[in-house]
Amino acid sequence: MNTFDAFVKPNKKNDGANKAVDTAPLLATIAAALRRERDRAGLSLTELARRAGIAKSTLSQLESGVGNPSVETLWALGVALGVPFSRLVEPPPASVRVIRAGEGPRVRSEHADFTATLLAAGSAHARRDVYVMELEPGDVRVAEPHTPRSVEHIVVAAGRMRVGPESDLVELGPGDYATFPGDAPHRYEALAPGTFAVLVMEHP
Repeated sequence: MNTFDAFVKPNKKNDGANKAVDTAPLLATIAAALRRERDRAGLSLTELARRAGIAKSTLSQLESGVGNPSVETLWALGVALGVPFSRLVEPPPASVRVIRAGEGPRVRSEHADFTATLLAAGSAHARRDVYVMELEPGDVRVAEPHTPRSVEHIVVAAGRMRVGPESDLVELGPGDYATFPGDAPHRYEALAPGTFAVLVMEHP
């Protein structure tokens, strides 16, 4: 268990520096999720560790907010708990959430040159529509509220854009991700020529 990289290290193209990254928020998220899901399943530390095939001391460390888990360890714990991997690493929800390029909960594999960065966990009860958006500066696309409880996810591929509910707009650049409620008035505004993004809409 020595391949955990809690958050993507800052992208040198973005800030020109290789700064230390605070892993505490994700470790705290994992710790809380493990305790919550283990209590829900009615499992002891010993039993969960046995089912996941890891040492009890390792599980105890993770539930205390310390340790160095790999994607394999977290995946095994998710299987043993009967929950998706994403439930163990996704932070508490917010009305509008942004993940900047070079950030986000990132976990490496022990056995391959593979890294996974979770942007959003999907719902088992939602339909997902995927769109490619091409925007140019000028007129702003103002969208009326969609169906109740709908959610939008956007990843910017090129250019820059301002997006989100009218009351909580955010600016995004290449690689940035944002999610926000789609059941309130919102807008999409290009801030640079050739803006290009992928939009995923979830509808209950």
